[in-house]
Amino acid sequence: MKVTLEGMMKAGEPLMKQAVEALKRYHEAQDAGAPVAEIERLRVEADSLFQAVADFAQYSLEGPAGTIH
Repeated sequence: MKVTLEGMMKAGEPLMKQAVEALKRYHEAQDAGAPVAEIERLRVEADSLFQAVADFAQYSLEGPAGTIH
């Protein structure tokens, strides 16, 4: 099976959508004056999802590079 860049991008698209939606919720909470704890929770969620997107992209392009923690 041939793996293409387009195929890898499509495979990661749902995760990217989750990350963008999490970032949107974070900004909406900031704009609405939500409690600091809620804003921080949303920031951590968005950050975590974007890190997962980056990790997925790296893994997809380079393959396994050792232990994944």
